[in-house]
Amino acid sequence: MDWKPDRKAKKAIYKQLAAFLENGIADGTFPPDKPLPSERNLAKELGLNRSTVVAAYDELESNGLIQRKRGSGTTISKDIWGITKKRIPSWNRYIEAGSFLPNLPVNQRIRKEAIEHELINLASGELSEDLFPVAFLREITATRSFIGSLGYDHPQGSAILRETIAEHVKNYRGIEANASSILVTSGAQQALHLVVQCLLKPGDAVVLEEPSYHYSLPIFKTAGLKPYFLSMGKNGINPDELMSLHKKHRIRMIFLNPSFQNPTGTLLHDDQKKAILKLSSEHGIPVVEDDPYSLMAFAGKPVASLKSMDVHGNVLYISSLSKIVASGLRIGWIIGPKSVIERLADAKQQIDFGHSSFTQWIANDFLESHHFHCHMKGLVKELEKRRDQIVASLKFYLGNDVSFNIPQGGIHLWCKINKDFNEIQLLEESIKRGVIYVPGSTMGSEKGFVRFTFAREKEKLINEGIKRFADALNSLY
Repeated sequence: MDWKPDRKAKKAIYKQLAAFLENGIADGTFPPDKPLPSERNLAKELGLNRSTVVAAYDELESNGLIQRKRGSGTTISKDIWGITKKRIPSWNRYIEAGSFLPNLPVNQRIRKEAIEHELINLASGELSEDLFPVAFLREITATRSFIGSLGYDHPQGSAILRETIAEHVKNYRGIEANASSILVTSGAQQALHLVVQCLLKPGDAVVLEEPSYHYSLPIFKTAGLKPYFLSMGKNGINPDELMSLHKKHRIRMIFLNPSFQNPTGTLLHDDQKKAILKLSSEHGIPVVEDDPYSLMAFAGKPVASLKSMDVHGNVLYISSLSKIVASGLRIGWIIGPKSVIERLADAKQQIDFGHSSFTQWIANDFLESHHFHCHMKGLVKELEKRRDQIVASLKFYLGNDVSFNIPQGGIHLWCKINKDFNEIQLLEESIKRGVIYVPGSTMGSEKGFVRFTFAREKEKLINEGIKRFADALNSLY
């Protein structure tokens, strides 16, 4: 048999073999009146483990291409070449051929483990349910009348909510905006997708922070963009390095998370923000500011966003209620020039015909009420307690084995492991012990880091989670 596996390819060998056999069935290389080679013989002929051949045959059988009978061997399914000429599609080939790339396998694994098993969750970037303002939201839905239409809403979202968001960002974030410059989105994630899909084209050079949440997002690769990375220092990226990148690659767009950055917790210094805006205005490079955490400053002092300093309209500002109210509301927004907002709104209409009237109504009433201020005050206080707990636990259980900067806001702590360790082994050992976190490689190329999120669990479980992580790390030595 004239076939060899490509051992350097990302595609699993059993999938390569299944694809080869499927093509042979389609073009008649394997005739329907003769059995296929036995698993043992095929493994010997190709120099593969028998389990690899078994997995390939399992895949072909699940797609209806072959049938296996004890004593009769493996044969091509009669449904393919019979009178009906019916055949089950090879769904796996369609899945692999799709242009929209999947999440990284390790991210899929983390999400699956967190959902299916009762693990201490130091991975998920959302609030625990006890931090949601459930009582306030129940009061709104029980005592206030629904406002809005049950039909399709304005392409940019509810006009009333957009007016409320404009007032909110003015009072809490120092941003001047009006309803026509705001688009309501299904969280910040959809906002990022719209920006990438509508304002950039394949081959465009973009700048991302490293490490960063954006590093792991497949949307940049799916769109065919060329990402260039700026390393994160103690106070964020270096604007001089940004200028150097632009000279070499003609940067088309800059993506930043300047306030308590995910995953490092870094707060970009105001002088650096001014330098970035100066570079942006001099060279006409738009900046996309992703701002989920700026209201989570533990010192209680307002954090200036890039957009609040932007006098030329160069910043597209993205934020949401996911990290500060409830992720399930799916309320986010983009603020930018009216022409850009209209372009993005048109694309959103093609995708989902606009946002839910009910969640927009709830979000509007909550933002307008005095409850919002009370909720944020309590939320920040609780997150600071959890931050203090994870810092204390890391020092107690791991001591000099780890190093980190203490975040002054947000929900993430970026931790360097001062030992040589196998990232996959450490993750597996941690899962066995009942704790999960995010390996650093999913957010940057530099090895030796992990991201702990302290918003999902209470202090007692945070302490237990770090203890289990320490046990997992020590088990490797």
